Amino acid sequence: MQAPTIGGVSVPRGDGSTVIRVRRGSSLMDFADKINADPAALVTVLIHLGEMATATQSLDEDTFKLLGAELGYDVQVVSPEEEERELFDSFNIDLEIGVDNEEEENLQPRPPVVTVMGHVDHGKTRLLDAIRNADVGSGEAGGITQHIGAYQIHKEHEGVDRAITFIDTPGHEAFTAMRARGAKVTDIAILVVAADDGVMPQTIEALNHAQAADVPIVVAVNKIDVEGANPSKIRQQLTEYNLIAEEYGGDTMFVDVSAKEGRNIDELLEAVLLTADAALDLRANPDRDARGVAIEANLDKGRGATATVLIQSGTLHVGDAIVAGSAYGRVRAMLDEHGTPVEEAGPSRPVQVLGLSSVPRAGDTFVVAPDDRTARQIAEKREAADRQASLAKSRKRISLEDLTEALAQGKVDTLNLILKGDVSGSVEALEDALLQIDVGDEVDLRIIDRGVGAITMNNINLAMASDAIIIGFNVRAEGQNAEYAEREGVEIRYYTVIYQAIEEIEAALKGMLKPEYEEVELGTAEIREIFRSSKFGNIAGSIVRSGEIKRGAKARITRNGVVIAENVEIAGLRRFKDDVTEVREGFECGINLGSFNDLQVGDLIATYEMREKPRA
Repeated sequence: MQAPTIGGVSVPRGDGSTVIRVRRGSSLMDFADKINADPAALVTVLIHLGEMATATQSLDEDTFKLLGAELGYDVQVVSPEEEERELFDSFNIDLEIGVDNEEEENLQPRPPVVTVMGHVDHGKTRLLDAIRNADVGSGEAGGITQHIGAYQIHKEHEGVDRAITFIDTPGHEAFTAMRARGAKVTDIAILVVAADDGVMPQTIEALNHAQAADVPIVVAVNKIDVEGANPSKIRQQLTEYNLIAEEYGGDTMFVDVSAKEGRNIDELLEAVLLTADAALDLRANPDRDARGVAIEANLDKGRGATATVLIQSGTLHVGDAIVAGSAYGRVRAMLDEHGTPVEEAGPSRPVQVLGLSSVPRAGDTFVVAPDDRTARQIAEKREAADRQASLAKSRKRISLEDLTEALAQGKVDTLNLILKGDVSGSVEALEDALLQIDVGDEVDLRIIDRGVGAITMNNINLAMASDAIIIGFNVRAEGQNAEYAEREGVEIRYYTVIYQAIEEIEAALKGMLKPEYEEVELGTAEIREIFRSSKFGNIAGSIVRSGEIKRGAKARITRNGVVIAENVEIAGLRRFKDDVTEVREGFECGINLGSFNDLQVGDLIATYEMREKPRA
């Protein structure tokens, strides 16, 4: 290795093929350690490349690639999946799930995991109610499912009692992230389409998620009992999206159902089991340590941190040490969907787990660790990696050229938010939706903290320190916390339906934008004659051609279509001998333009005002 001088500093250089692997969210200091360089020297190199960064600041992949290319290194940023695999390999824990990774004799059949997807208000929750005879819909705010739930039901198929696991994903468009995750853990998707409404934007969105995850789809054409229902139209519409019904020669099963009347529910379950048997190899090894996904998690007052997990492989037992995301703990108890305690849960079984140290995020993978100490170490390393990744994500890159411009324009306005919700899936979906609000570069939205559970004193103190607004989604600040927030002037907004939160935050962001003005023409007048006055100067005898001419308005003078004067004020306005404030179209008047006297017959006086443009 040679040490070239860049900007007066010596930096070790690679030969162009030297591979340097850095973890996502690493800083210049981490990179400097790997190439045995001085971090300050790397800061100088970045400045020469037009990038600003401190030695301890997390960098994104593009910046590392740029720096590597300059110094002769092939910088590879380790993906989250690789990072996770390397972490578990270091603890000798096998993360692989699937039929291919198991010995054939160890595999046993497992129930299919079914996700119910579709457009809002097409009857997904009602259909699940009909399937499991429980009323979830009436307990949801605005009738919209705000959380993910998982349930297992039993159905007799060809003389055998078969279990089917259902995952209910929220229908509102903001829950794209959660629905996408539902498709990742699922085996079969039931696409619910209302027979009276047809294919809608979220129907297509749900369909895309399922197809991207390569999941077989069964279509439930719901609301066939409603007037105007046209199930055959739904079949025709979905042929555009490569879902061709069996009766049209395709391989997708369509079932016409009425969730309200409970019609054809058995046929739908039959279709799910037939699709599972025909298209999928649903087997897993129950005799190994459990692996799976946290579908939902929340903070329960009496039970502490709880997580709904779906076991994908192995069997989870009470007493196992587990890691779910950055949360760890020993399984104190497990409950099924009816709240009944269970001692063990096998593949495709959803259970609520008690005993975690903190609330994991929806979608976090969970594994059984050999002991508590290993579980804690894995959780801590995961948390550190997450923290670095989020720092890298939130870093705003700014080049030297942009810096001068940013300083000249003044500081960018920022709206700081703290999100608290009752379950982690809702918090994540809300964050995802808020960060997609686009109001240009003038205003910045930053989510400085997020969490599950009631609004605490710490949240309020952080909001005071950072001038943030606290968003409470299905949670509140109570007792002395609420009084403290009110006393300190911390604004807390409470919501139970997610799109209300999105609309209000968007309105607040638009309110922070500097007003934009547009010119609105008020009226035009043509000069017919010019009168000389020793007291007032030239008076333009004019006729109003359009709109109205107002005293005090700004005017533009044009001669033969060419502007000869801008920003002239209508100083006086007379009709006959009377002073007036405005003259309308078709009437004659005398116009005094103050000190501007360069007037000719035929000139056009156009008056205008600047009005604030409403934000789109």
